[in-house]
Amino acid sequence: MTSGSSTGRHTPTRNTVPEPEPGTRLLNSATARRAGIAAGVLMALSGIAYAADWAMSSGEVPRGVQVAGIDIGGMDRAAAQSALELELNSRATQPLTVRVGDESVDIVPANAGLGVDWNATWDRIGGQPLNPFVRLASLFTDRTVSPVADVDDAALDRQVQELRALDRQPVEGTVRFEDARPVPVYPVPGRVLDAPAARTALLTHWADGGVLDLPVISTPAEVTQQGVDTAVSTLAEPAMRSAVTFTGKGGNGTLEPAQLAGVLRFTPDGHGGLALGYDNDAAIAVLAPQLAPTEVEPKDATFTPAGNDRLTLVPAVVGDKISWPRTLEALPGLVSATGERSAAVVYEPVQPALTTEAAEKLGLVEVVGSFTTGGFTGPSGVNIRTVAAKVNGAIVLPGDTFSLNGFTGPRGAAEGYVESGIIDKGRPSTAVGGGISQFATTLYNAAYFAGMEDAGHTEHSYYISRYPAAREATVFDGAIDLQFRNNTPHGVFIEATADSSTVTVRLWSTKTVDVESIPGPRTKETEPTTITLPKGDDCIATDGAPGFTTSDTRVIRDYRTGAEISRHTRTVKYDPIPVVKCVAPGEDSGEDSDADSNADSGEDSDR
Repeated sequence: MTSGSSTGRHTPTRNTVPEPEPGTRLLNSATARRAGIAAGVLMALSGIAYAADWAMSSGEVPRGVQVAGIDIGGMDRAAAQSALELELNSRATQPLTVRVGDESVDIVPANAGLGVDWNATWDRIGGQPLNPFVRLASLFTDRTVSPVADVDDAALDRQVQELRALDRQPVEGTVRFEDARPVPVYPVPGRVLDAPAARTALLTHWADGGVLDLPVISTPAEVTQQGVDTAVSTLAEPAMRSAVTFTGKGGNGTLEPAQLAGVLRFTPDGHGGLALGYDNDAAIAVLAPQLAPTEVEPKDATFTPAGNDRLTLVPAVVGDKISWPRTLEALPGLVSATGERSAAVVYEPVQPALTTEAAEKLGLVEVVGSFTTGGFTGPSGVNIRTVAAKVNGAIVLPGDTFSLNGFTGPRGAAEGYVESGIIDKGRPSTAVGGGISQFATTLYNAAYFAGMEDAGHTEHSYYISRYPAAREATVFDGAIDLQFRNNTPHGVFIEATADSSTVTVRLWSTKTVDVESIPGPRTKETEPTTITLPKGDDCIATDGAPGFTTSDTRVIRDYRTGAEISRHTRTVKYDPIPVVKCVAPGEDSGEDSDADSNADSGEDSDR
């Protein structure tokens, strides 16, 4: 081993960062200081600017704020409030156009319960923002604020409900006909107002101005276009191939294709298609006139006098009438038939209201009450003969009530009545149907002596000398009636005849009572007043007559035993008949009175 050899120990190597050059270290330090200073200055300036902006905008509305399109950003709050109130209060009272689908209508927001909740609206607008970035952004952007609605819920609900009038129901597809040619009618969807969403839209946007579109819900039709096309090809066109005929007893009824088209009806089948239906009334309207000669009308049994002592029974006729429901049951099969299109009419018997058997049991064997009046001429005679012919042959069943007005119906010119005398407001006048009260009095007395129950009658206001006092009746079409009730177990047949001057009514039944009339004395006579009228067609002169009070007592006794059954007295007060003078202009009437009468208006005078 030599002295220069290694001792065997290792000295480790140290890893160290090289130190920067002295010039570089000085440069970085300066840059950092300058950047910090600049940042500090910028922050200071920003703070100053923020403070200045805050100070200058204090009490103002935040920049960029628009309420219902009204720009109030940066305005003094009081000025902004005035501007908003002026505009929004005006909008509340002016018409607002709302649109529902393709239809529009104007409403007034205030009438719909809409206004502005100012406190809530200002809460929504808010104050100056603290966030500097928000304040900075407000220099370049706008913020839209909707006014908060002050709402009368009931009024708004009513308005929304009224807008439902603009709902449009879907138009269903169908088939119509041009003569006998089927034409498709394709469906049109409907739409209805989405009431909850529409209410929200009104609350939110009523003040926006312009047209407000309200939300709707589409309502599709049940029938599809394909369903219509299928109905045309498979139902309508085959139905129009040829006429449909119904064969009756001695005659036929035919529905030609154009007429058949008016009978067919198409309705949704629930599966997008159309079902074929039929309007039976429309079919009957076409077929009934053609087939009417094949029917036999039912006729009640009736009677005809055979001399003065008996009636001859005229048997009833059982009708043979078409049963339309059963006949038209064949229509669907005929419409779809490819060959012969004919079916038989179905008839059914119709019993008369009074059958022969029932008539035989009525007991119409003798005259039980009869009365005759006379003294009429001219137009009154025409009316009396007309009403007598109408009533002749009427049958009143046991327990039934006969009404003269109800049985004859209207008594006007169309029914053969003519103008004749009446009493109108206490004065003689004329009207169509005048004179019928003479027949009413004759019928009343026949029923009186037959022992029929009085079911309502009215005497004349004035006494007419050819009638028995307190035993007479007046009538007026639709107002004053004559009624009696058949209170016997037998039927009553009314025989009414009239010639040129007399009218007679006889009641046939089975006699069960005797009737006596006891007239009362005349008392309390009153003298007539005088009425002076201008001479002319409207003035009919009369001599007048005194008024008085009298009575009549009807005594009813059992026909077989003579025992009294009832006794009834009726007292009647007759007004004096005014003296009517017709005076020409300048002529002295000799009377000062021009009084009127209290008589019932329109009373038949039987003149």
